[in-house]
Amino acid sequence: QVQLVESGGGLVQAGGSLRLSCAASGRTFNRYEMGWFRQAPGKEREFVAAITWSGAGTSYADSVKGRFTISRDNTKNTVYLQMNSLKPEDTAVYACAAAYFTSPQQYNYWGQGTHVTVSS
Repeated sequence: QVQLVESGGGLVQAGGSLRLSCAASGRTFNRYEMGWFRQAPGKEREFVAAITWSGAGTSYADSVKGRFTISRDNTKNTVYLQMNSLKPEDTAVYACAAAYFTSPQQYNYWGQGTHVTVSS
């Protein structure tokens, strides 16, 4: 079992930055691929970024590539999402998720999410 708690959301002006954090419980954090997803009002949840269990590999949605950076600190059981050059269309609830390394992209554990609002 993995429990995930996000933090770092808030209100920011367009062009600004935020860093989201996702703290995980348990002693096997380094066995999980971690992902960030978002859901805007009235829209489907969409993939934002993912990082492999070791941190060696990352992937991003085209809409955030070059602006967002995912990273992890396995000593702190935490994954981060650095968001720069934010746009109003980035407004959403952002949630982190965990997939056991033997089942990549099969996200079985989810956090509650943190709200990000980007004003124009």
